[in-house]
Amino acid sequence: MVSRLVFTIFLGNCLCLLLLQSSLIDANEANVNCLKSIYNQVKDPNGYLSSWVFGNLTQGYICKFNGVTCWHDDENRVLSIKLSGYGLVGEFPLGIKNCSDLTGLELANNNFSGPLPTNIASLIPSVTILDLSDNSFSGEIPVMISNITFLNTLLLQRNKFTGRLPPELVLLGRLSKFSVADNRLAGPIPNFNGTVLKMKPDDFANNVDLCGPPLDPCKGASSNRVKVIVIAAVGGLSVAAVVVGAALYFYFRRMALVRKKLKDDPEENRWARSLKGQKGAKVFMFKNAVSKMKLKDLMKATEEFKKDNIIGKGRTGTMYKGVLEDGTPLMIKRLQDSQRSEKEFDSEMKTLGSVKNRNLVPLLGYCIASKERLLMYEYMPNGYLYDQLHPEDEESSTSKLLDWTSRLKIAIGAAKGLAWLHHSCNPRIIHRNISSKCILLTAEFEPKISDFGLARLMNPIDTHLSTFVNGEFGDFGYVAPEYSRTMVATPKGDVYSFGVVLLELVTGQKATSVTIGGSEEAAEEESFKGNLVEWITKLSSESKLQEAIDRSLLGKGVNDEIFKVLKVACNCVLPEVPKQRPTMFEVYQLLRAIGESYNFTADDDILVPSESGEADFIEELIVR
Repeated sequence: MVSRLVFTIFLGNCLCLLLLQSSLIDANEANVNCLKSIYNQVKDPNGYLSSWVFGNLTQGYICKFNGVTCWHDDENRVLSIKLSGYGLVGEFPLGIKNCSDLTGLELANNNFSGPLPTNIASLIPSVTILDLSDNSFSGEIPVMISNITFLNTLLLQRNKFTGRLPPELVLLGRLSKFSVADNRLAGPIPNFNGTVLKMKPDDFANNVDLCGPPLDPCKGASSNRVKVIVIAAVGGLSVAAVVVGAALYFYFRRMALVRKKLKDDPEENRWARSLKGQKGAKVFMFKNAVSKMKLKDLMKATEEFKKDNIIGKGRTGTMYKGVLEDGTPLMIKRLQDSQRSEKEFDSEMKTLGSVKNRNLVPLLGYCIASKERLLMYEYMPNGYLYDQLHPEDEESSTSKLLDWTSRLKIAIGAAKGLAWLHHSCNPRIIHRNISSKCILLTAEFEPKISDFGLARLMNPIDTHLSTFVNGEFGDFGYVAPEYSRTMVATPKGDVYSFGVVLLELVTGQKATSVTIGGSEEAAEEESFKGNLVEWITKLSSESKLQEAIDRSLLGKGVNDEIFKVLKVACNCVLPEVPKQRPTMFEVYQLLRAIGESYNFTADDDILVPSESGEADFIEELIVR
């Protein structure tokens, strides 16, 4: 009986392995067919696709094709296709659907023409960057483009698109870069989310008749107001007309107030208004001094979570500034939807509330109100490191850029906080979402890490692809390359992400893109087409790492220190094998040695990790 059971289990395992192997083969073949269809559909007058030679049986051979990037070099699984400036001729390649794991499609500066497919969302459902600029695409922009829900960059400028902009484009809640300039579009511009997408007139310029913010008001709206004024003037001759005019006046005034309120409130503030009078709301504070705080106190402190009080948005939620009646400032994070039960959430919060370290943002308490989950943190006056390094108004902020002493202090302190989470915290924690958007700064520019432990509170993800795209493993530009293959978070993944933060501190560049400038020669160059790590990799291979350093830091007697930190960052991000990266304890010790003369750090409270302890930690986290 036992032997029969064992045999049955053995057969079942074999069947599972065969099915898995079959599905991998099918997926690889589909990606190859995807590129074949593109190759066969387009004309390549310049011969840039000459490297696209099919028929090789080696896994990953398509990853060596010009313009093709794979999730891993040993798999025929396409991550992005970048064919900009190749001079290709043809229509939108429908075979792109077979590249089902695609997250980036860049076809700019070619000779593509014809309409975009109406079912474009089903062809590239997981794309985050879609660049079709500088082509001859025509027809209307398909409404279904709004169903590509992960889009954060949509560039359609300098084409021949006609008709109206689909109002449904406002559903692209992640959209941060958008342009339809130099087309033949008309009608009103949709009311995009201004907190994410910073609309500029240049992004809509040179169309037939686009109107509305950020361009001139639509003529229809102006003519309606004129009609109201005329009616009111003529109505002065009769009481009835006066009544009608007054009614119209109050109606339009009320609508203006409603529009203003909607503009001031994200998501029309319905979620916050629904909490008014909420019974059974639970507020738990870890500090006895404010243990009696109620939900209404949080509502009042944030002016009912008014849009003007938003100080940051990230993958785990939206952060608001609040001021209590006694003048005490605090930060309140509204978590993204979590399917954790109240009991599970309560348990997680009590664990995180016990995590105390000088370089972590203190969690003061939490609130459970209906389906909403609110976290209260100590207020950080200098905000997020990202905003300090990459201010929106760069021209007026150049004199306020962080000096090297402040940047080194931030690097050492943040490294110490993350090393403590990895090596000394009980339970030890992998952050999973390290970026300059989760490092906050006190009034003295002391860095404190936020969002630690929150990754486990996010919704469970159905597929590996959506896990990666949705940001369970971090923001784009910061995610360790092996995560796309293993889908397992590790301490070395955090090390990679922290290495990107170090690169930001040294170069002043954003993690997702690089802008070359600072001299007349460089100003004439185009921005580097790739992310920060790719740029550093290129410079490193050319022995030009010095060129990456932020020019505002040079010539002040600290060049040697800056280059040493740059080398530490490279050790974190350049090794292809995660095991070759240093631990966070080692990163902290290296940075601490570089800044030893500044006396930034107090006595250490980080345990020296043993190799066996590190291995046990990784095994424990994988099991969890």
